[in-house]
Amino acid sequence: MKSYFYLLSLLFVFLFGINQSQAQNRFIEAADQAYTNLQYSIAATNYKKAYTKAKLAAEKERILFRLAECYRFINDTHNAEITYGSLVRNGYGRQNSMVLLFYAEALRANEKYEDAKDIFEQFAKAEPKDPRGQNGIISCDQAKRWAQAPGKYEVINERKLNSSEDDFSPAFADVNYRSLIFTSDRDASTGKSLDDWTGKNFSDLFSSSIDQKGMWSEPVLLDVSGVINTKANEGSATMNSTFNRLYFTRCPNNKGRESGCQIWFSNKGENRWTNPEMIQLSKDSTIAIGQPTLSSDELTIIFSCEKVGGYGGKDLWVSTRNSINEPFGAPMNLGPEINTPGDEMFPFLSGDSVLYFSSNGHIGMGGLDIFKSSRTGNRWSKPQNLLPPINSSADDFGIIVVPKEDRGYFCSNRKGGKGGDDIYSFSRPPIVYTLKGVVKDDRSLQFLDGAKIKLLGSNGSSVETRSDPKGNYGFSNNQLEPNVTYDIEAGKDNYFTKKARETTVGIDRSKDFVINFNLEPIPDKPVILPDILYDLDKWDLKPQYQDSLQGLIRTLEENPRLVVELSSHTDARAGLEYNDQLSQKRAESAVNFLIERGIDPGRLKAKGYGKRVPRTLSQDMVREGYTFKAGTVITEEFVASLPDKPTQEAAHQMNRRTEFKVLSKDFIPKPINKAITPHIEIVTVPDQDSVKLTSDEEGFLIIPVIANGINYSVSLAEGDDSYLHFSKPETLKLLKEGVISKNDFDGDSEAVLANSTVADKAVFKLREVRIGTKTIKNIKASVSALQKVSIMMGEEMLSRFGQYTLDRKKKLLILK
Repeated sequence: MKSYFYLLSLLFVFLFGINQSQAQNRFIEAADQAYTNLQYSIAATNYKKAYTKAKLAAEKERILFRLAECYRFINDTHNAEITYGSLVRNGYGRQNSMVLLFYAEALRANEKYEDAKDIFEQFAKAEPKDPRGQNGIISCDQAKRWAQAPGKYEVINERKLNSSEDDFSPAFADVNYRSLIFTSDRDASTGKSLDDWTGKNFSDLFSSSIDQKGMWSEPVLLDVSGVINTKANEGSATMNSTFNRLYFTRCPNNKGRESGCQIWFSNKGENRWTNPEMIQLSKDSTIAIGQPTLSSDELTIIFSCEKVGGYGGKDLWVSTRNSINEPFGAPMNLGPEINTPGDEMFPFLSGDSVLYFSSNGHIGMGGLDIFKSSRTGNRWSKPQNLLPPINSSADDFGIIVVPKEDRGYFCSNRKGGKGGDDIYSFSRPPIVYTLKGVVKDDRSLQFLDGAKIKLLGSNGSSVETRSDPKGNYGFSNNQLEPNVTYDIEAGKDNYFTKKARETTVGIDRSKDFVINFNLEPIPDKPVILPDILYDLDKWDLKPQYQDSLQGLIRTLEENPRLVVELSSHTDARAGLEYNDQLSQKRAESAVNFLIERGIDPGRLKAKGYGKRVPRTLSQDMVREGYTFKAGTVITEEFVASLPDKPTQEAAHQMNRRTEFKVLSKDFIPKPINKAITPHIEIVTVPDQDSVKLTSDEEGFLIIPVIANGINYSVSLAEGDDSYLHFSKPETLKLLKEGVISKNDFDGDSEAVLANSTVADKAVFKLREVRIGTKTIKNIKASVSALQKVSIMMGEEMLSRFGQYTLDRKKKLLILK
C-alpha cells in the first residue's frame, strides 16, 4: 500500500520519457512497458539486458537513466547510487539536473554525506530556486552530527508483528492502546494474485494485541468477510477517539481503467464491520488520496494527496465539516510551513494540536523523516525533525503516539529489519541515576572498610552509606533525583575528609556516576606547605603567596573538626631571639589570613620555631644542580659543608618554611600521643654492639630490627642475599599501618598495588633500618608471595651494617 500510493502519482510524471519512434529490441519494449506500468523490478531486469544490446550512445544513456529511476522507485539505494553516478560522470546531469538531485539523495541514503553534499551543491547551483539543493547541503552536515548523538528514545523492532514483506502504518484500535491495526502485503493477504503495480501481494489491514507480558498475538486479518479487506489494496487506517469507526485507504485495481486511492469509513458492530462508505474529497477519482488522521470530534480530517494547488509532490491537506453526519468541505492545503516541493505523507494528529508527519522535503537524514509541528490558532509551527534513533538515513514514517505518554510506534525500512517496511516501537526509558565508587587509603592504595560517604542534595536531601571491605560504596536510583546537584563527602577516623560534586541537572538519560576517593591519613608529622616567601625582616603575607594556603583552607573546610598548628621556621642565620620573634609573626600572619577566609580562630594556633627545628628532607630534592638526599637534616654544619654559596643559599631557603600539623580532630586541643618505640635489649661494650638473638620453631635465628621506627623480628637465612624480604601479608600490614606508602614502591604503584593487594616480587624502600646502634638508610626490600615467615634477610644484609660476628651457639650478634 505504501509503495502503491507512493508510485501511483508518478505514472503521470514519467510517461513523457518514452520515445516510441526509437528502434527497440524486445528487451527495450518489455522494459518500457513495465516502466509505464510502474513495474520497476521487472523493468530494471529488462533494462539491464537491453543496455547490453543498445548500439547508439543516446539510447544507452536513456536506458541507463530509466534503470536508475527503477532503482530509485524500488528503494534500491545501492544500485541507484551506482547508476546515477555513471550518468553524472558522463555529463547527463547537465541535460537533466534532477539526476544530480536523485544521485545526491542516493548517496545521502547510503550515509555518504560528504559525497552527497558535493552533489547537492552542484544541484543547488544548477537549480538555485529549488530549496532541495540548499536543504540537502544542510542535511548532510546535520545528519552526521545527529547520528553521532542519538536521542533519548529506545527503539525496538516489533518482530512478532513484522513479516518478510512490508508491514507499516499502525493505528491504535482500543481505548487502552494495546491493540493495533496495521497494513501488510504478507502472504496471508486477501487474494492469491499479485498486484500488477507493485509486483507484490495486495495489501490488507491486519490486527494484533499485546498482553500483560508484552507479547504480541499472531497478526490476523482485520476482516475476512470481504467488507474491509478486498482483492484491492487496503491500508493506512485510523480509528476515531471512541474506537467504533474505522477510516482507511483503499486503492482499487480496476482492469482497463485508471483508478486512484480514496478514503473510506466503516462502523464497528458486535462482530462485524458495516459496508464502507467513501468520503468524497475530490471529484477526480484517478488521483491518490489517503493516509487519513482525524480530530477527536471527527470534524477535521488531514490526509496526503498530490493535486493541483500543492507545492510540488504529495502534500498534506485538511478538510472540515460541521457534524459527523455531513460531508467534508473542499480540502485546503496546509501551506508552505508544512509542505515542500518534496513529499509530505502519513499524518498523525495528536491531541488535536500536534501534527506528526513524514517528509523528504524538509531537512532530514535521507529518505522520509518524521517531523512534528504544533498548531496555535490557524498557524503551524516550523516542523521539528525527531532525530535519531527514530529517524535514519532510510524511510521513516507512519508514526502514532500514545496520548500524554512519550511512546508509540512508527515504521522504517532501515537496515536490520525483518522485511521491507517494519513496525518499530519507541519509548523513553525511565531515567535511572546511580552513584558508586571505591574508597582507598591514598598512602597505601588499599581498600578502606567502613568509610562514611554522605550524599547531600541541593533539594535538601541527605543520605549516607559506608564502604564495604572492598572499599565499595553506592547510592541507588531512589536516592538520586533529576535536576539536583549533589555534594559527596567521604571520611573516616584519622583520615582527611574529601569532597566531590556531581549533578543530574541537564542529564536527560540514565547515567551511572562513578566517583572514587583516595583518603589521605592525617599525619603525625608536620606537613610542609608550598613556598611562602617574605621580604627581608618582614612578616606580611604577600598576595602572590596567598595561593599557597588555599589547599589548607580547602582541607579545613572539608574537615571542620580539625584543630591545626601553623608553624613558621627561619634559616640558621641571625640570633635565636630575633628568629623566634620573626617566625612567630609570620605564623600569625598566615593564621590571620585563614581567619579572614572564614576559618574559626579556635581551630588555629600560630607557632614560631625560629631556627630551632632544622628541616629533615623526606625525599631527594635538587636545587642549584645539587641533589639533597632524603634523610638529610639541614643544620648549620651541613650548610657550611656545601660546595658553594648558591648551594648554601638554596639550603637556607629550604629551611625557611611554613608547615601545619593536626593538633586534634574534635575541636578540643590536646597533645598528640607519640608512638612508643618497642624495647630492644642491647648489651653495649666499648667499640661494639652485642645483640641477643632468639630462634623460631624452624631453627631460624631471629634478629631484632627497627625498620622505619617499628620493631620487627627478622628471620636470618643463610646466603648472600642483600635484600630484606617481606611476606605479602606483612607488606599489606605495613601499608595499612602507614609504615610505608605507595610512594616507596619502585615502578607504577597503581599497578603494583592494584585490587587492594601487592604484587609478588615488588620492591619498596625503607627509610632506615637499625640493628643495635647501627643504622643504614634507604634500604631496598622485596615482597615474596611464597614466604611463610613475616620478614627474612640473608647474611649479606648484615655486612651492610659493618663488620660483625655471628655466634650461632650463643645466639649473639656482635657489630663492630
